[in-house]
Amino acid sequence: MTDSKKWFTLISVALLLVLLYLLAPVLFPFLVAAALAYLGDPLVDSLEARKLSRSVSVITVFCGLFLGLFIVFAFVVPVLQQELVELLKKLPAYIDWLQGAVLPWLQAQFSIETPAWDLESLKQAMSSHWQSVGGVAAGLMGSVSRSGLALLGWFANLVLIPVLTFYLLRDWDLLVARIHELIPRRSEPTAVRLAKDCDEVLGAFMHGQLLVMLALGTVYSIGLWLVGLDMAVLIGMLAGMVSFVPYLGFILGMLVAGIAALMQFQDAIHLFYVLLVFGFGQTLESFLLTPYLLGDRIGLHPVAVIFAVMAGGQLFGFVGVLLALPAAAVMMVLLSHAHERYVSSELYTDKQQD
Repeated sequence: MTDSKKWFTLISVALLLVLLYLLAPVLFPFLVAAALAYLGDPLVDSLEARKLSRSVSVITVFCGLFLGLFIVFAFVVPVLQQELVELLKKLPAYIDWLQGAVLPWLQAQFSIETPAWDLESLKQAMSSHWQSVGGVAAGLMGSVSRSGLALLGWFANLVLIPVLTFYLLRDWDLLVARIHELIPRRSEPTAVRLAKDCDEVLGAFMHGQLLVMLALGTVYSIGLWLVGLDMAVLIGMLAGMVSFVPYLGFILGMLVAGIAALMQFQDAIHLFYVLLVFGFGQTLESFLLTPYLLGDRIGLHPVAVIFAVMAGGQLFGFVGVLLALPAAAVMMVLLSHAHERYVSSELYTDKQQD
């Protein structure tokens, strides 16, 4: 590659990044639609292999995807809201127990002065305003409706996501073929190999990791519900959502569930039950879910995962958090290829000879 071509490539990439940054506010529905289409395309291809037409396969997968999303929002979200309401209703009793039992015990055991918290004011505030939490969705819609532009944007995204998903899902293979045609013939073998490696990594993450997170959230929620914990679904799903970082979901979920069990039951046996639930979930993840659904195809170090999520959130907000791990997985493939090229280059071999 000549110097002029290198500069042209660098300038093109820089302009593309600037354009993406400027268009970030309107990219959200396109990114969500692209992710849904990417998840659904293997299912469409599988149905096509069974002699169904592309249109029928796309409609079937499309309806399945959005039916699943509807079920989640229709059943899980109200349960989570109800658990938050119940938590705030019981907070005054938990505050009484904290003030009457925990703080005196800490003072007696460790001879320390406990902070002079105004717990009574906090309890009164909770008792007066917990009812408002039940109308979170209504309040949110009310605040949105007071701004015509915000409501219009919200409605446009809501309509755009399924429309974009359908068209991307229908034309996914055609779009991939068109992009393949644009690749310079000299670079085609390398580009195809990199694209295949990136597809394997992204497929492992977006299919495997999401299934692991959903399975762990379900296991933790059911286990904590059997223990009798009031916030079983909320804590279980939270632990499942953050389980993309190794051991983070296990540690965070166990700490939150342990504190919740201690406040609710005020005994040690339920803490043991909580440990059993998360121990079972961690064992299931280590020996069944991760090897079967993920294997060793991603290979991101936990430190790299944490950095990617924090960097994505800092640069692009919530959209950056969603894109952080897929982008990091692709970056890992590119860095692996760059390392392979470097090791086989004259620069590396000259160093080795010295």
